[in-house]
Amino acid sequence: MMIVGLTGGIGAGKSTVARLLAERGAQVIDVDELGRRVLAPGGRAEAAVAAEFGPEVLSTEGSIDRAALARVVFSDAGALARLTAISHPAINDELVAELRALPEGGIVVLDMAILVESTLGQVEDPYRYRFVVTVEADPHEREERAVARGSDREDVRRRMTHQADASGRRAVADVVITNDGDEAELARQVDDLWRRLIAQPDAVAP
Repeated sequence: MMIVGLTGGIGAGKSTVARLLAERGAQVIDVDELGRRVLAPGGRAEAAVAAEFGPEVLSTEGSIDRAALARVVFSDAGALARLTAISHPAINDELVAELRALPEGGIVVLDMAILVESTLGQVEDPYRYRFVVTVEADPHEREERAVARGSDREDVRRRMTHQADASGRRAVADVVITNDGDEAELARQVDDLWRRLIAQPDAVAP
């Protein structure tokens, strides 16, 4: 299989590109969803995160309150580093389990917000991504899109400051998709990307 890392800052349109790739035949794994899974009751990282951060990040039922956890870690770089050290290895374990369950051949897209900023997806062969796509858009437009989806504006701004900038993503990208136009233009760029991906040797089952 060919494994593609797909990234982009909040509001850039990464999830839309993932959907368009899925419509063309890609298998998409939402790495952000794996992050939620490892913090859910019984998840790989739940107990360790609860022990590390204590009652401040727990709901009345005793499970991880992700909103409370976000408030703690996005205002404290040290806290964010502690969370990352616990959660990211757990997420990678979940990711490898997902990939092992897939048939050989085809194209798998890892939809992840913080590819540049983390070691997510950098796992043992043959399950690590070898091709990177970044989606970018004007920062003001990204903020407005995220707010229109229901996100708190200050939270969006905090998240943007903790994410890599466009130049950092471009530095690792094999393909850059610009999402400043309409969806028809975005779809045209995804078509070009898809043609390139299906031509790769790893996309064909042995």
